[in-house]
Amino acid sequence: MHDEMAAKKRFNLGFLFRTEDWWTVWLGAFLIVLASVGVITAVPRLKGWSTNIGDALPLDLIPGLLALGVFLAVIAAIAYGVINRSSKEAGRFLIGFPVVFVLAVLAYVLGNQETLKHYGFSDVIWALVFGLIISNVFGKPRWLVPALQTELFIKTGLVVMGAELLFNRVMTLGFYGLGVAWTVPPLGLFFMYQYGVRRLKMRDKSLVATIAACTSVCGVSAAVAAGAATKAKKEEISMAVSISLIFTVISMVIQPVIIRWLGLTDAVGGAWIGGTIDSTGAVVVAGSMVGEKAMEVAAVIKMLQNLLIGAVAFVFALVFARHEGPGTQVELDDGVEVTIGQRPKVSEIWTRMPKFVIGFVLASLVFSFVLIPWLGQERVDGIVSVTKNVKNWLFTLAFVSIGLDSRFSDMAKMARGGKPVKLYIVGQTFNLAATMIAALIFFGGYFFAPPI
Repeated sequence: MHDEMAAKKRFNLGFLFRTEDWWTVWLGAFLIVLASVGVITAVPRLKGWSTNIGDALPLDLIPGLLALGVFLAVIAAIAYGVINRSSKEAGRFLIGFPVVFVLAVLAYVLGNQETLKHYGFSDVIWALVFGLIISNVFGKPRWLVPALQTELFIKTGLVVMGAELLFNRVMTLGFYGLGVAWTVPPLGLFFMYQYGVRRLKMRDKSLVATIAACTSVCGVSAAVAAGAATKAKKEEISMAVSISLIFTVISMVIQPVIIRWLGLTDAVGGAWIGGTIDSTGAVVVAGSMVGEKAMEVAAVIKMLQNLLIGAVAFVFALVFARHEGPGTQVELDDGVEVTIGQRPKVSEIWTRMPKFVIGFVLASLVFSFVLIPWLGQERVDGIVSVTKNVKNWLFTLAFVSIGLDSRFSDMAKMARGGKPVKLYIVGQTFNLAATMIAALIFFGGYFFAPPI
């Protein structure tokens, strides 16, 4: 009996190292620790350039890039091999990873071109474009498939991103920022989900939930969290992300123009941008096109929205577990299948909860309430500058993988008459109007004295 219980305990704990979700927590924590203790003190950053592309990649930067590529390849290959319980799979990952990394470097090169960057064509946009061109024009070779670990890259990046969300920055805007960041997204989620399911009659409710979260909360981050919680297909998450990226570029260019045309203050304009543009990077770029104050407000509001990731994932996990229907078999993280009825157990809801969110929240709490008092703000800022660059590389690798994993023909089949695009457009229109109202209420000076 004792041996049986011990074996069961080992079995139950084994999934902590056999699932991708948990490995993103361990990898993210590992990267944060290395940056915090000074093992990683700098991450290569490609330089901006105007007319001479050689300025983007000087020779003295190449050794650092090679070291970064080897390091990321090794830790990701270890995770991939353990998850698949095969050293051969780890080797297959290592064969394809250099191609993905080189494409990421090329994306960074074009993303740093001053004119293109000004208009929102950042590295993640080019990463997606390169991947889509190869996948849809030439087709991806089989040997490259093991290296396309989109969720491993992006979820690890999200855990690392938790280090950036320091509560002292959030407090500078107080409840004003919360009034915009935490009131509109729940309304948008409810509206879009009801519109997609009841009005558009979309059958793939997981796709509806993923697009709704992507539009209402914070783009890619929320799409991944909602997709994981609702057990959405990889193609559904890719579609939501692709639609979001297309309209993000448009919004980045148009919204600053509208703000100036309407004569909005920087605070109101920044709040509007932060609450409506899906990508954190795009928010910062669009905000900077309006002004320094607008960029600060936009960035903080977007980070406040990022904190909703866990709540959104939990709510969707609860809703989908309750309504999945009796007799539905769901595979748990440890490989055991259970039947979900109308009243899910807590353990089944927990199974649907994306585990990387735990690492995301813990990183934020540790940096805010442990490292800053212990090491001081200046030292923590230095650590965050390192973790931020690591996160950006991981995100770029993820977007290359998304592009390589996406085929327009597959998306066309899933679009089913353009309903996903229509859902996004209608939902984003609602989001733009509701966020504008909230921005005017909390930052317009009509009801409260604006904080800046």
